[in-house]
Amino acid sequence: MDKARSLNPDDVALPSKYKIEVFAEGLTAPINLVFKDNETMLLADAGIADGSGKVLKHTPDGFHVVADGFEPPLTGINFFQGDIYVAHRGTITVVKPDGQKQDILTGLPSWGDHHNNQMVFGPDGKMYFGQGTATNSGVVGEDNRWAKKYPFFHDYPGSPIRLTGQNFMSKNTFSPATQEQVWTGSYSPFGVTTKPRERIKGIVKASGSILRANPDGSQLELVAWGLRNPFRIRFDRRNRLYASNHGMDERGSRPIANSPDEFQRIREDTWYGWPDYTGGYPVTLPQFKPDGKSNPNFLLSEHPMHPPRPVANFAAHSAIMGFDFNYDPEFGPVDEVFIAEFGSEAPGTTGGKPAPRVGHRVSRINLKTGQVKNFAINRSGQAASKTGGGGLERPIDVIFGPDGAMYVVDMGITVGYGKLVPNSGVIWRIIRV
Repeated sequence: MDKARSLNPDDVALPSKYKIEVFAEGLTAPINLVFKDNETMLLADAGIADGSGKVLKHTPDGFHVVADGFEPPLTGINFFQGDIYVAHRGTITVVKPDGQKQDILTGLPSWGDHHNNQMVFGPDGKMYFGQGTATNSGVVGEDNRWAKKYPFFHDYPGSPIRLTGQNFMSKNTFSPATQEQVWTGSYSPFGVTTKPRERIKGIVKASGSILRANPDGSQLELVAWGLRNPFRIRFDRRNRLYASNHGMDERGSRPIANSPDEFQRIREDTWYGWPDYTGGYPVTLPQFKPDGKSNPNFLLSEHPMHPPRPVANFAAHSAIMGFDFNYDPEFGPVDEVFIAEFGSEAPGTTGGKPAPRVGHRVSRINLKTGQVKNFAINRSGQAASKTGGGGLERPIDVIFGPDGAMYVVDMGITVGYGKLVPNSGVIWRIIRV
């Protein structure tokens, strides 16, 4: 059988004294990698190819399933006190050593564009995780294909807010053949309008938030909100919490142009600006105006606070994903962050424009200066499939292993929105030589 993807490590450009090699290939929808007890490698399969999220264990004979049947997308796994923790749509499940599964958190607001993401465990012994938003920029519209299945679903704030009362016209997604136009307000179900100064109640299970709970799922608390999709979070060795957060797209009823991805330090009781700020700046600035459309206006009549500036901003549509801190001076500068960039899902996210030359790489962040530099990138600067190369395709996770090497999870070749070529996923290994 022909391979789903040709591979050639020489197509990947690295700084001098580094080498990249293929650690594993022929994977389907790999999304997250962890090391159990600092030794055994566990891999998460998102389940978007066959409808079943999986946890796999690496053995000398390759990867073998240790738990499956999780609701796609499975977004992340972790290991804590003998148990495997699995984040999948709307739920966090614990897999016990005997294979028994127990749902410890359910009903998370994950029926829209974004979902509950990988869990990490903090110095306080609590479980932390990111929760994405339902929509792109606060308004349910015809770009939200899930609205017909979940007609009452929408975004929820983390504290009480008041709205400007702006409403947006779009085609009726419930009866597209009629060409009927409907109006929808922010933080509301499709087809429901809002009024100026309308008050919306805040909830714990807020959209675009960082949440925490005890390891058994009890005592769920809101840590911070105002993030669009905090896809991955991680504590550094100084117990500071960081997040990779996706910028808004140029789509839907309220498109935002040139919205950067953000690498944020997370502090408690903080609002990070979504849906009215991006990259630390108000969306009302001219650079965020889509071509041929009106300038975005604020959805909130009053803001909870002035949002903090990110540690680093990335180009729009970079799609920053999993990351890790380097603590080994033999590998490189200590405390630098290495982060996977998945790349654009143009034209659906870019207002019909071609894919920009961003993403499809691993970058490094200097935490002191916020400077971002390429670390591993195809020599073409594009996804391997675009040029017929054998390098990186869709990097989605980065982690340093107990052997001191960097492991890069490459999800594989995408065809259309949310579809993957089976068996095209790869794990790359990068070492200092």
